[in-house]
Amino acid sequence: MRVLVVEDDDDLRFAVAAALRGSGLAVDEAGDLPAADEALFVTAYDCVVFDRMLPSGDSAAYVQRMRADGRTVPVLFLTARDTVADRVEGFATGGDDYLVKPFAVPELVARVRNLCRRTAVARPPVVRCGGLEIDTARRTVHRDGVLLSLTTKEFAVLETLAARPAEAVRRGELVERCWDELTEPNSNVVEVLVSQLRRKLGEPPLIHTVRGVGYRLEEQP
Repeated sequence: MRVLVVEDDDDLRFAVAAALRGSGLAVDEAGDLPAADEALFVTAYDCVVFDRMLPSGDSAAYVQRMRADGRTVPVLFLTARDTVADRVEGFATGGDDYLVKPFAVPELVARVRNLCRRTAVARPPVVRCGGLEIDTARRTVHRDGVLLSLTTKEFAVLETLAARPAEAVRRGELVERCWDELTEPNSNVVEVLVSQLRRKLGEPPLIHTVRGVGYRLEEQP
């Protein structure tokens, strides 16, 4: 899942982005509305976190225009404005959730993940393949009943492959869904992580290379 964080306070933006990345999300950052507008034009996000008041304007007005244009990406507002009227205005302009500063980081992460799930394609909560059980709700993976210890990034890649079992998933799509703008697109991060993931999943192999395309998750006879 990919998230855009729009916040002009560098320290707060860094902290929010780090927390979201630590939970397994790919995160892009913008410091103002023009940068956010450019990011939203070129990238499909599962959620956008907007600071309510930015030097370039009120993000609520921007979201209202976004909704008028038919864009439905879920939005969470961060703000120090905590009156009922402020919260009502945030929802009325198209916000999906509203969190008042100061906030608990675990709550922010939980709220963002909940909004991201709204844009996810419906799929079974537990995906099974060749003795592998991927519980996307609990974020656990078992093979032949044994709990596997995966990093957040490894789980993100496996979850992306499991969402389309037996289908080839492009390498570029894995980068787009599981990494963020800090990742060099020509680097070998995908190949390295898939290699690590294969070792953890064990034999017989379940992640197969599709030459010239990417990878697929499939039990082969």
